[in-house]
Amino acid sequence: MRSSLFTSANRSSAGRSSVPRRRLPRRALAAGAVTGALLAIAVPAMASAHVTVSPDELAAGDHGVLTFAFSHGCEESPTTSLRITMPDGLASVAPTVDSDWSIDVERGDDGLVSAVTYTAVTPVPNGLRGAVSMGIGLDEDTPETLAFPVVQTCETGSTEWTQLAEDGEDPHSLDAPAPVVHVGAASGDHAEHGTATGAENAETDSDDDAAADPTPVVLGSAGLVAGLAALVVSVMAYRRKA
Repeated sequence: MRSSLFTSANRSSAGRSSVPRRRLPRRALAAGAVTGALLAIAVPAMASAHVTVSPDELAAGDHGVLTFAFSHGCEESPTTSLRITMPDGLASVAPTVDSDWSIDVERGDDGLVSAVTYTAVTPVPNGLRGAVSMGIGLDEDTPETLAFPVVQTCETGSTEWTQLAEDGEDPHSLDAPAPVVHVGAASGDHAEHGTATGAENAETDSDDDAAADPTPVVLGSAGLVAGLAALVVSVMAYRRKA
């Protein structure tokens, strides 16, 4: 009887001693999941850290509404203003009234708008999306590329988004690229593009931003793949030790 109880106790003890060995792989499994999630979130966040413009394509002689958006500050400091310089080749510029921003328009000697400064009524915190817009008109002979240098001023510091890619250079490789609009050949129906209402443009802003800059999507996918790989390795380790 004692031998039986002793054997049963040993079996019970052996069963209990095997439990800690299985907990470690589970922790590794959780660590793999967390790592993948962090990669999926952090990588696209870094890639989208610049000022974008949408749409980024228009036809010569066309009219449209450009939206300049950002989701970051200066070293995490809240954004207080955006100053956007107009390129040559614009027939007209009309900043959009927005209760979240005060607007200051600068004009050149020719009377055309040369720069627009949007000052936030309340500073935009780092990590939240801010956007300003303006209606523009193009000439028939507008250049093929229109660069809009932007100075982002924050409560602490500022960033000049003024860099332009050289021929064959990836603009996403630049540290502080200027928003660029590409101009195509004039089309017979360009007047129809100018009839879009402000509400319609507001609904498509986020979609346009994603289409204009596919890098965050690509890098986000890479983060997810890395996370899945970490999960697979953790599962294999768990099975070997189990």
